[in-house]
Amino acid sequence: MQYKPLIIFLVFIFFGCQQVEVNSFKDEIEVDYSTSVDLYIQLNMESEYSDVWEYFVSNNTQNRNYVLDERVLYYMNIHLKDTSKFTEYLNDSFYFIYFAINELEKNKLPIELALVPYIESNYDPFSISPSGAVGMWQFMPRTGRFYNLDKTWWNEDRHDPFASTIAAVKYLEYLYNRFNNDVYLTLAAYNAGPSLLDKKIRQNKRKGISTDFHSLDLPDQTKDYIPKYIALKELILNSELYEINLPNIPYEPVVTKVLIPGQVEIYSLSEYLQIKPELLYKLNAGYTKWASAPKDESVFYIPIDKKELLVSNNPFNNFDQINWISHNIEEGDSLWALAKKYDTEVSIIKEINYLKDDMLTINSDLLIPLSKTESNNFIPYELHIVSEGDTLWSISSLYNLDISDIARMNNIDPSSYLQLGQQLSIGNKNIHRNMESKKRTILYSVKQGDSLYKISELFDVSIKSIKDINNFKDTTLMPGQIIKVAIRAF
Repeated sequence: MQYKPLIIFLVFIFFGCQQVEVNSFKDEIEVDYSTSVDLYIQLNMESEYSDVWEYFVSNNTQNRNYVLDERVLYYMNIHLKDTSKFTEYLNDSFYFIYFAINELEKNKLPIELALVPYIESNYDPFSISPSGAVGMWQFMPRTGRFYNLDKTWWNEDRHDPFASTIAAVKYLEYLYNRFNNDVYLTLAAYNAGPSLLDKKIRQNKRKGISTDFHSLDLPDQTKDYIPKYIALKELILNSELYEINLPNIPYEPVVTKVLIPGQVEIYSLSEYLQIKPELLYKLNAGYTKWASAPKDESVFYIPIDKKELLVSNNPFNNFDQINWISHNIEEGDSLWALAKKYDTEVSIIKEINYLKDDMLTINSDLLIPLSKTESNNFIPYELHIVSEGDTLWSISSLYNLDISDIARMNNIDPSSYLQLGQQLSIGNKNIHRNMESKKRTILYSVKQGDSLYKISELFDVSIKSIKDINNFKDTTLMPGQIIKVAIRAF
């Protein structure tokens, strides 16, 4: 619709906030992620609500008595300038908001807190802030560790949309109880930290003035946090008034959890499920490499309509493990010694780890393929020149690869005839995929003062790679603009 200035009568009044009784921080919190996710998956039943927004409006637990002041109107107008973009913005939560609402309800928290990831990251599990906050809920490392969000060479739980949601709800529950069930103070503490909020509350108490959110002397970013929240809430609760088309997000699970034996390559799984690898990465953003960790069992989240593929005829039940290990470089290590120790080749280690020379850095990690184990058919990438008598069957037998893999690598039909002198790309399917899947595309929201140089430095990528992936003709960046950045997974 054409943008029209928003005119709202200020007919609401503020809540009177309770005085806050400060409690000490819990020493230890046990978070059981698996139980929460399993309960969520079991809730796949017929819903009486047409979509998540109908449920959101019907079960709005907080009083609607809030003021649409100048700052709230400012943020509402930003969204109303282009309502189609606002619809897309809300749709970014498609795979995650139902789970977030269920976690909040399970912990007896207002479901409106499911709006927080919109403010933090646009519900983007890949989000990384310049300050080091990560994921949909923008966890800082220390808070993430406290809520059992682990970081290993293979995964970063702060990126995991489901594990981080469970942790964020536990954190919000703590803040909500600490600040006397005041949503605004809870949100302010989430943004600025509970210690700072306690300090500001004590200052107001000493002065004998109110300790509600609007009376506290808070950082500008925190002062804007609540208006952003109110603006979102108002636009959703009264979408028809503002001529907003809310996206169709079912009030039921749209993803499901599956357990697969061993280590699984993300590209292989995405091809089998016939979904884009970007979607599989998004649902499983906690995996920071091209595969799950080398464990006895891998956990994946997939679109619920794909579950039957892994129930009826799951080829991954007998899937050969990839058999890679991570080696932490110690003093005295060399490429030749490592190649001998792990029964592989120096050239392979260099190619997989993007090494330009033979120098190694102490305490850095190298990816080592265990090339001669029975369950790994690792072959360095090479070309096979078709000679007389060659067939896809004979070539597949020679290199111990499936005919379908060779056909797919070379974009040919498995039943096609080969021509003398024809060049065929031959190599373990892991290596040619891994060279590209080491680069993971994330979306970055341009901040005030950003430049291509600053963003390239932030993510350790070249300016050219940013230009290429975005097909930039004009390199002028605007605040709020969403661009793609291909970051290395190592």
